[in-house]
Amino acid sequence: MSRIGRLPVVIPAGVTVTIKENNEVTVKGPKGELTRTFAPELTIEQKEVEHEDKKVNEIVITRPNDLKRIKALHGLTRSLINNMVHGVTEGYEKKLEINGVGYRAVKQGKKLVLTLGYSHPVEMEDPEGVETVVDGSLTIFVRGISKEKVGQYAAEIRSKRAPEPYKGKGIKYADEVIRRKVGKTGKK
Repeated sequence: MSRIGRLPVVIPAGVTVTIKENNEVTVKGPKGELTRTFAPELTIEQKEVEHEDKKVNEIVITRPNDLKRIKALHGLTRSLINNMVHGVTEGYEKKLEINGVGYRAVKQGKKLVLTLGYSHPVEMEDPEGVETVVDGSLTIFVRGISKEKVGQYAAEIRSKRAPEPYKGKGIKYADEVIRRKVGKTGKK
């Protein structure tokens, strides 16, 4: 069996999970609500299990056979449900850093205005369910309950001016390492 797929997803206190027909899973928690439909071939069940003298709700995903596609969906489904549970309890955050002379970010209502060395400022509207926070003028935090939306919007912000390898100017993730190159050298 899939090593990830066979692990149960533990549902913490304060989170409710409803499983409808066609494998439509809705997860409600203190931060919000997420809904997603999964592959109909898999069986998604909610069970109550005893752990150390207390009852814990878990979601267990089982697969009907060992076809390559079904095996891949098994682990994927478990990871996506786990991400939904984590998102409604703690949420997700990506940190972006801006490097470069004159480069900066400003928040105006729901708009993120970036000055990135172009002849015009770059304006980006926050998508539904995602919030951006500007700390100082060189750090941007992208926060939300959906891991997919947070990652996608952070990638879109980064794509407006990706870091270049010579001086390291541009927008990069906080944990990203830019491989630097040596520039031209003069003639001797």
